[in-house]
Amino acid sequence: LGGHVCTWFLNKILLFSSPGVSVNSDVSLQKRIIGGHGCDDTERLYHVRLEITIFKGTAICGGSLIHPQWILTAADCWKSNTGTNIAVVKVHPRTGTPQGHRVTNNPVLYTDNGQKHDIMLLKLPKPVTDVPLAPLPDCSNRPKVGDIVQLAGEGAMTTGTKNRTEHGRMLCKFVSSISFYSNQKTFRFYNINISIQIFLQGDAGGAVVLNGTIYGVISVGGSHFPCKKPVSIMDVCEYIGWIKTTTGAK
Repeated sequence: LGGHVCTWFLNKILLFSSPGVSVNSDVSLQKRIIGGHGCDDTERLYHVRLEITIFKGTAICGGSLIHPQWILTAADCWKSNTGTNIAVVKVHPRTGTPQGHRVTNNPVLYTDNGQKHDIMLLKLPKPVTDVPLAPLPDCSNRPKVGDIVQLAGEGAMTTGTKNRTEHGRMLCKFVSSISFYSNQKTFRFYNINISIQIFLQGDAGGAVVLNGTIYGVISVGGSHFPCKKPVSIMDVCEYIGWIKTTTGAK
């Protein structure tokens, strides 16, 4: 697989439901989107790189600063017992100076009837006051069938078992359209029709954006082979009350 790009054609795939599928494979932390364009210097300023150091090395996730002291990301991006978790802000644009913050507070996870959902809030040790915050959604105007959403992540160079990464360059990609959307409280995910290229070096936890606002969190299924599982999107509106109550974000 080294050096070859894997293409996924995701056509009306059901991306899980209320039990809150949780994937623990280390590879699930390191799937990454390619085939996009360089994000504009004014886009995604709130993006956070999460660097998870574990005994096997370092894994990468994305996240979004939604409050001066809180990051919204995927639950599988946390390795509490086996390593350190560093949140790096100001990773975009590249002209900035990245700042790392060690996350020492326990993560806030969403559980329902004992089942962990793949969405998480991380509290920074002190507020970050010089980074724009990611706007939370207006859930009275949720995404509709046919809407086009934007994914983003830091670019890499190759795919396969011997990946090399190029940190610091944000790639943005618009993906076709939402094919299914449910506003039932029993569902936490929505479907999108996408033809998307992915490779290792993690975009899990990054924001799915519509009209400049976060409506989803990328949750990537795990596998020892990165082309085996689809990308799924956590529906932020299904968790908005929990997010606002926990963080105080508006």
